[in-house]
Amino acid sequence: MLVLSCPYKLRLLEGVLRKSLPQAIVVHGAVMNINRGNPIGHEVIVDSWPEFKVVLTRPRKEIVTDPSDVYTNVYAAFYQDQDAYWRLVKDTDAVNWDHSFRLYGTQEGILKATQDTAATKQTKLSVIPLFLYVLSNPNKLHTGRLEPGFRLSSLNSSNIDLLNENWAHGRNEQSHRYLAKMIQHFPSSGILNQEGHLISWAMMDLFGTQAHGYILPSFRGKGYFAIITKAVCMQAYNAGYPLYGFVVLENNRMQSVLGKRGDQKLSELSYVCIHYAS
Repeated sequence: MLVLSCPYKLRLLEGVLRKSLPQAIVVHGAVMNINRGNPIGHEVIVDSWPEFKVVLTRPRKEIVTDPSDVYTNVYAAFYQDQDAYWRLVKDTDAVNWDHSFRLYGTQEGILKATQDTAATKQTKLSVIPLFLYVLSNPNKLHTGRLEPGFRLSSLNSSNIDLLNENWAHGRNEQSHRYLAKMIQHFPSSGILNQEGHLISWAMMDLFGTQAHGYILPSFRGKGYFAIITKAVCMQAYNAGYPLYGFVVLENNRMQSVLGKRGDQKLSELSYVCIHYAS
């Protein structure tokens, strides 16, 4: 197991991972952010270099100040050899099983190996299966116009309470801190109404995912989702990020929306493995 810290090697890794898209898309997004200032304080683990079989991104030890924080303690994994990934998570300290964490992967073997490792350690693991949607070119997205007096704006610290209250996975202090970091460091966009109140928003996260899209209920059905997501997608696209997002299997409405706008759905499921330390 090696911590890959050399800037030159990390840039090489980014190029290699880009050739393995979309399967490596989550790890690739994390490596892109590391190579562009590393605002979240993550690091890259490989099983060997330059010929690697596994890449894992994780928060640096000094970043993890709360062992129970599943928003900060996040990992992303990609493998070229499933057994090599299994050995990495089972036989090394690449993943800290004493902490609660979320681990993202877009390959079936990541789920199986992580579940097997949790079983050997006699600890519990929750799994959320996801569809992965990839968008090739946001310039082709068609949107309507905002109503008079409405305008686009980037998100800022004054919006965090509203975002946290309306996020199904939020509404706690840890999620509040997480959203504050995302807004501070990554592309975001919101729609303000005539009174200057935020009524819709979306942003990119530390893995380059298009995430946290939301419209207040009284403003739905007016085409604002298309406007807000295109605004964020254009920011990310112009910065060189592949465009993608996750949708839970039960969210048929969002699957229909993304399908109609031209996003490609991968046939292989992606997964978030969630571990809560006792």
